[in-house]
Amino acid sequence: MTTTCTHTNPGGCATLKVKVHSPGADQETSEGESGRGMCGIVGMVSTGPVNQDIYDSLALLQHRGQDSTGMATLEGGGFHIHKAKGQVKEAYRTRDMRKLRGTTGLGHVRYATKGSAKREEEAQPFYVNSPFGIVLVHNGNLTNTRELTAQLHDQDRRHLNTTSDTELLVNVLARELQVAQDGKDFNPQQLFTAITRVHERVEGSYAAIALIAGHGLLAFRDPFGIRPLVLGRRQAGLLGTEWVVASESLVLESGDYDIVKDIAPGEAVFISTGGELFEQQCSPSPQMYPCSFEYVYLARPDSTMNGISVYEARLRLGDRLAATIAKHAPVKDIDVVMPIPDSARPAAMQVARRLGIEYREGFYKNKYVGRTFIMPGQAQRTKSVKQKLNALPSEFEGKNVLIVDDSIVRGTTSKEIVEMARRAGAKSVTFTSAAPPVRYPHVYGINMPSSSELVAAGRTIPEITQEIGADYLIYQEVEDMKDAILEGSDITELDMSCFTGEYCTGNVDQEYLDWLEGNQSS
Repeated sequence: MTTTCTHTNPGGCATLKVKVHSPGADQETSEGESGRGMCGIVGMVSTGPVNQDIYDSLALLQHRGQDSTGMATLEGGGFHIHKAKGQVKEAYRTRDMRKLRGTTGLGHVRYATKGSAKREEEAQPFYVNSPFGIVLVHNGNLTNTRELTAQLHDQDRRHLNTTSDTELLVNVLARELQVAQDGKDFNPQQLFTAITRVHERVEGSYAAIALIAGHGLLAFRDPFGIRPLVLGRRQAGLLGTEWVVASESLVLESGDYDIVKDIAPGEAVFISTGGELFEQQCSPSPQMYPCSFEYVYLARPDSTMNGISVYEARLRLGDRLAATIAKHAPVKDIDVVMPIPDSARPAAMQVARRLGIEYREGFYKNKYVGRTFIMPGQAQRTKSVKQKLNALPSEFEGKNVLIVDDSIVRGTTSKEIVEMARRAGAKSVTFTSAAPPVRYPHVYGINMPSSSELVAAGRTIPEITQEIGADYLIYQEVEDMKDAILEGSDITELDMSCFTGEYCTGNVDQEYLDWLEGNQSS
């Protein structure tokens, strides 16, 4: 979907002329398919054309979503927007990039959380024309979408064209910014007042970046800081200061930006098109509950989130897991320790080191197949496991193998891996997880909406062991995971809801989970 040049009309609202390129638009779509899910976002205010830098940043964040991508740039008073299905390298052609003119912009990569992702309309960014003109991208998941949908229709009289909660969020922001206007002139305080009201109305997790036509870039984070967002800065010689906001710090390091800070829970920052920074805490009682799954699996190991190195956290997860393995497994009989590439590798290295067992790489990963955790649809996930991993028989033949994976969610991948190891000649298979059992839905933006899909839900560990076909199964303890991630940090809490059933926002009840089970199965 390509949006041609936009402009600002005399009334102050951005208007669009849209040219749609959507080869799959005639395909059927899943009823209620949602645009929610684990995503990667980036926004930049530069002194020169920003399109290539955003493209490069999205490629670095590709691991966070491979279903669709979108980019928007701000030129003068209007936007240029392009969004399409597929990966970054497939979605942007030279003619698309040439149209994305401007020195301020944002981008997004996404995966779907229900069925197969066919609706290009669900791809981000989302646009509203008033007030000023707003384009927004979002990483997270809103948990009061039913209430917000009713409010926007009945009270705010705003039309929704999709089931995406990102469209809800941009419309709530637009409504509150409209109310906050105290005259014809724009000022950042209006944005901060609007974000305060957004925090009051919106529940769940959200890290968001928005462009305000003719004015600049806004970034804000939910009052619990569940989803990550980091701010960076670099000097462009005499031209001035350039800024970036992104889901992961690796974007900043790749672009030679200095890390300024992680945007705080409840905080909003506004950067004018001229590079001036404004910031304000917009929540009366912010708390820090970063998502534990970022450190376990989702983030790239070379990122630092909330001051915590992802790689070092995974090493510590391996240290803790090794101690638990020593208590519950026949360690003296194990011949080799093997990781499931790539995210389990740091933990597996530490398990081998701590237990004094040889570390070997027994699985080869095809890097050109999408991550099974973020593949839309269970049937596609099952097929993808066989496509993306291959066992090397020489590493398995006649050996008692201890396999380390980052986590076990649905059990699909784990069962296939155990079968692969046996077919390759393993004498016995001990399967271990660097994360605790995933027993509860994750409602804050990760693709675990239904407890019926979770292999650990309602099962004992011996039952799970039988389900995946392993000889032994050992999980990380919840407190060990928490301690490993937070060691050396000032942060005291994590969102661990999918492991404990305790939802940090306090507004997730059984009625909501039942509704989620019936409407958002992946």
